[in-house]
Amino acid sequence: MSQGPTDASETAPLAMRGVALISGLMFGAGLLMSGMTRPEKVIGFLDVTGAWDPSLAFVMVGAIAVYSLAAMTARRQIRPCWADSFHWPSTLNVDARLVGGSALFGVGWGLAGYCPGPALVSIGAGSVDAAWFGGSMLLGMLVYRATGSTIDPPLTD
Repeated sequence: MSQGPTDASETAPLAMRGVALISGLMFGAGLLMSGMTRPEKVIGFLDVTGAWDPSLAFVMVGAIAVYSLAAMTARRQIRPCWADSFHWPSTLNVDARLVGGSALFGVGWGLAGYCPGPALVSIGAGSVDAAWFGGSMLLGMLVYRATGSTIDPPLTD
């Protein structure tokens, strides 16, 4: 009969998985409650000349506020609970690769009405459209991985 973890080095990964699971469930519940798993909400937000729906902006502002408080709190800590150090971005450069990737993400989001988080929640809820999006997204990741050696170097210095 297993007695479970016996020291902190064994419990940390288990605790991290538990926190990740709870965080993911909360994120998914928030997406569902706010309606952000429905592509028409996203497309309505992007339709600024027609039937504009500002609800996505309120969700984004709320998320930015929560993240800002969490980041400020984390930056005051000496180190994270279950790691040796924080992994903050090492560069603040805005280069062509970042802009190009952001533009590609935005075009895909605008055309499909999904981004990865809401797509996964919708797939879990049985959405066929989201499954097509998720499969396409996975295919794109596999193509990138297969060609990453040619794409990986930064486009500018």
